[in-house]
Amino acid sequence: MTSVLLYLHGFNSSPGSAKAQQMAAWVAANRPDIEAIIPAQPNTPAATWAAIEQTIANLQERYSSGFKLGAVGSSLGGFMATRVSERYGCRAVLINPAVRPHELLCDYLGPQTNPYSGEQYDLLPEHIEELTMLAVPVTAPERLWVLQQQGDEVLDYRKARDEYCFAHLSLECGGNHAFVAFERYPAQIVRFLGL
Repeated sequence: MTSVLLYLHGFNSSPGSAKAQQMAAWVAANRPDIEAIIPAQPNTPAATWAAIEQTIANLQERYSSGFKLGAVGSSLGGFMATRVSERYGCRAVLINPAVRPHELLCDYLGPQTNPYSGEQYDLLPEHIEELTMLAVPVTAPERLWVLQQQGDEVLDYRKARDEYCFAHLSLECGGNHAFVAFERYPAQIVRFLGL
């Protein structure tokens, strides 16, 4: 059975982010049997979720006999990876995940520029409502592993610690939102995902 690792980047990020590239490089060098998919996601929440569902639908069509899915998500991608885990019953690794992003992103309403793509767009109140609608309760915390650094300057690590209190949690002192020394983790991530 084919194994697929779906990596979901965060808000105003891209497949070119350091963690996404480190994950892809490790898989290519050490587990070429795994198909690593790192899609460029739309800038708004409902469009992002629709794109994720389409990506998985394409995989289901391509691998009609089945495939094993594992998700990795960073920041807002961690929020989306939680939804993937709940919707598709797969394991997920969440890196400095955004918790209740509908509250967090209220501070970012207005014009935005993605620093990777240069794309400009407006983050609107309806996008905050989309995030609220996309939130899901965690019903299977054993399928989740949270990698969290206390030095995250963007997100309060305590929110993730509390939200995912029954999940597997690796909480590190120091670090930052980009997750310092992420290159230590790809092998462990793949093992946790069961790929």
